Amino acid sequence: MKRAAFRLQPVLEVRRTEERAAALAAAEAARAAADADRRATEAEAAVAVAVPAGSFTAGRFRAAMALARVAAEDAAAARALATASAEQAELVRADWTAAAQRTKGLERLRERHVRTIRLAEQAAEERSVDDLVTGRSGRRTAAEEVPWTD
Repeated sequence: MKRAAFRLQPVLEVRRTEERAAALAAAEAARAAADADRRATEAEAAVAVAVPAGSFTAGRFRAAMALARVAAEDAAAARALATASAEQAELVRADWTAAAQRTKGLERLRERHVRTIRLAEQAAEERSVDDLVTGRSGRRTAAEEVPWTD
């Protein structure tokens, strides 16, 4: 008996490829977000040690404050970048989830197709066995039967 092909198999393969690509993109986005967060944390730590303790002249104090302000702005920019990277990573992960759901839907269709084929094959086998048994039974009773006479 010829097996029926799953006609959506090429689409399923494309969906699986899309899901793998989305998974790789999500991993890359998560790594980028983690790197951005690490850099922001380092920049924030640098701000904490940017203002040295002790007494200064007015000029040195202004210079130290200007450097501290620049370091704080850099830390704020790094934190904003880290936040944006985390949000982007979340969006990419959502795309991955959607791709996985589309793939899962087609996989369920394929499983249903395989199950339907298996049930059809079982039914055909049962019919052939029934035909064999019924044929033998019919031949046996016909030979053993006494014709009706009145």
